[in-house]
Amino acid sequence: MAWNQASYESVLAMLVAVLFAVAGIINLARPAAVKRDFARWGYPGWFQLLCGALELLGAALLVGQQTRLLGLALAGTIMIGAIFTLLRNREPFKHLAPALMFAALVVVVGMVRFL
Repeated sequence: MAWNQASYESVLAMLVAVLFAVAGIINLARPAAVKRDFARWGYPGWFQLLCGALELLGAALLVGQQTRLLGLALAGTIMIGAIFTLLRNREPFKHLAPALMFAALVVVVGMVRFL
């Protein structure tokens, strides 16, 4: 089977979907360390649940070919918010790096889709 642009897009989109699904499950499970982070950043407790739900929605939208564009838009918006939060709170690079990688993957999927 020859790999084409659609195959690369699908594989990358599934990778991003899995990463967002894992992040969403973690936020919905509300482990103590993540709960403390959200509180330290000044967000109310319900905001972590909202983030988790939006991450899961983004993951689900990324899976479908017809909904992928919406998923990319939602994932990109989530990552802009996450990076802004980390920069505003002067988090160390070890916390910023994963967010930058997630954001880069979202951009790559979008580029593969439209190029």
